[in-house]
Amino acid sequence: MEMQKLYLLVPMAPLIGAMIAGLFCRVIPRWVAHTATIAGVAIAFFASVVIFKDVLAGHTFNGTVYTWMTSGDYRFEVGFLIDTLTTTMMLVVTFVSLMVHIYTIGYMQEDPGYNRFFSYISLFTFSMLMLVMSNNFMQLFFGWEAVGLVSYLLIGFWYTRPTAIFANMKAFLVNRVGDFGFILGIGLVLAHFGTLDYATVFAKAPELAATTIKIWGAAEWSLMTVTCICLFIGAMGKSAQVPLHVWLPDSMEGPTPISALIHAATMVTAGIFMVSRMSPLFELSTTALSFVIIIGAITALFMGFLGIIQNDIKRVVAYSTLSQLGYMTVALGASAYSVAIFHLMTHAFFKALLFLGAGSVIIGMHHDQDIRNMGGLRKYMPITWITSLIGSLALIGTPFMAGFYSKDSIIEAAQVAYHSGQPGAAFAYFAVLAGVFVTAFYSFRMYFLVFHGEERFGKADDAHHHEHHGDHDDEEASHDHHHGLAPGQKPHETPWVVTLPLVLLAIPSVLIGFFAIEPMLYGEYFKGVIFIDSEAHPAMAHLAEEFHGAVAMGVHSLTTLPFILALSGVVVSWFFYMKRPDIPAAIQRRFSGIQTLLENKYYFDKFNEVVFAGGARLMGKVLWRGGDVTIIDGLIVNGSAKVVGWIASITRLFQTGYVYHYAFTMIIGVSVLMALWITRA
Repeated sequence: MEMQKLYLLVPMAPLIGAMIAGLFCRVIPRWVAHTATIAGVAIAFFASVVIFKDVLAGHTFNGTVYTWMTSGDYRFEVGFLIDTLTTTMMLVVTFVSLMVHIYTIGYMQEDPGYNRFFSYISLFTFSMLMLVMSNNFMQLFFGWEAVGLVSYLLIGFWYTRPTAIFANMKAFLVNRVGDFGFILGIGLVLAHFGTLDYATVFAKAPELAATTIKIWGAAEWSLMTVTCICLFIGAMGKSAQVPLHVWLPDSMEGPTPISALIHAATMVTAGIFMVSRMSPLFELSTTALSFVIIIGAITALFMGFLGIIQNDIKRVVAYSTLSQLGYMTVALGASAYSVAIFHLMTHAFFKALLFLGAGSVIIGMHHDQDIRNMGGLRKYMPITWITSLIGSLALIGTPFMAGFYSKDSIIEAAQVAYHSGQPGAAFAYFAVLAGVFVTAFYSFRMYFLVFHGEERFGKADDAHHHEHHGDHDDEEASHDHHHGLAPGQKPHETPWVVTLPLVLLAIPSVLIGFFAIEPMLYGEYFKGVIFIDSEAHPAMAHLAEEFHGAVAMGVHSLTTLPFILALSGVVVSWFFYMKRPDIPAAIQRRFSGIQTLLENKYYFDKFNEVVFAGGARLMGKVLWRGGDVTIIDGLIVNGSAKVVGWIASITRLFQTGYVYHYAFTMIIGVSVLMALWITRA
């Protein structure tokens, strides 16, 4: 019973913090807002650690907290499922959130919306915890929509900037597309399983594996495939997979701390978590898994290419997030769910580190985000430099760093899936391999341009101060920053509230992979939580045979293709951007067509604008012209008025005022009635 109170405390503490900071944001001083929210998240983190230890001792929990409503035979309830997958997610969410909360004190110190910002990020933490702790689809959906709502509030945090408002609308609408698929999937589960409780659904799934349904026409569709693909469409929206990825780069319009929280560690991983949780369903549909692996592969490779040409420091990191989410999705498609969760965890640490490092650079540069205006920052910002280097090394999969263990395992899983003949796995294997080179190339392009080479800041005539990279014109725009450094001004290291989270995130970015790989992938850690049909999908079984300990894996990797690709990516980017910057410029001129294609992000946005937005507007126009003007106004409203007027003009002929006319009309009426009555009889 004591533990159950602790379970409740985890989501409730951040919620109370959010309420204190949010409901009284105009009256309380700043220190109250940040103390209340940081305390709430810290309590949640320490409670999660206690719960984690309890779960490792073998005490899992699955139960209802309260029933929200009962409709016929269906019960909609709020309940917790506490097992190893949940506790892993809880630790990641609360730890990264705690780091971001501390960091925010430094990042947002000049912002008038300070208290409001703290209330949002705390509310976000609550929503995310409700999502991962749920034991049924209804609560999952509640958390799913709540993180979507809070991300909308956060992306549009500076609500006087038109770009921010456009970006948060885009994030909201694209997520609605995914969520529509998601709710259809949940609807299919409710219709065919008669319950929304995970445990019951998973237990009944094998019986319904062969069930078919008719969607349209006489064609039979496998229930499992349709359900899984619908659920995965929800994951595509949240986890930004092609073609629902378009919102994530634009979401960089929000302040940097939320880029780290939402777009690195927590919200975008909700889809990956959800598919892993649904492993008993996905394992019953090879078609759905092939769909997953192909979508993931496209995202992993093609979003990496876009990172190469970005000049905004946050957008480079945003595209690398998209690419890494593609990797996790490939792991899901290869039935290596534990590898996907492992990569989710390692990636959460080093990507949050990279985003917060980028934010630290932005503060040091006085809110200039253009990497073409940086260079040589390592001697001015030593802590930011060393932590960002660690983050970049972890990202590209340097042996023995956290990202290496999870990324290499994904590549191996894709290779096994390819050899076992899974449809789509050949392309996925190629994509994740090519992605290694691309990732190393753009990560170190950014790293070299920011921290090494000549100093390109503080020049008065600076031409490329970018259009929309202005910062806060918030509620009272009193503190309009000048953007970038004034001539002769130097960058400076950021205060300790910014550098402490960087150091605390750098530690797991180095160590966590080494210590966690064995229990998470090959130990009993996910036993009974993640279900794999190892005959049909041999990836994990094969990986386990090959694995001889974390040290052996690191040493062995020094001779493998992924390592060579990563190394060559770093070397090529060093050569291009440190030694011969004329080469990339020449390549851009030579392949201007490819450059244009990449600059327009493969025209996804244009396509959406013309086809979907244009189509919706056209449909609206047709409905308005044809429906509203012609049918409703023309026929129904004006038409009925005309009919009434016409009847009235006839009856007016009889309304003369002479008694004998009325008598005559009455006699005619009576005789008509008599005639009817007689014929009836």
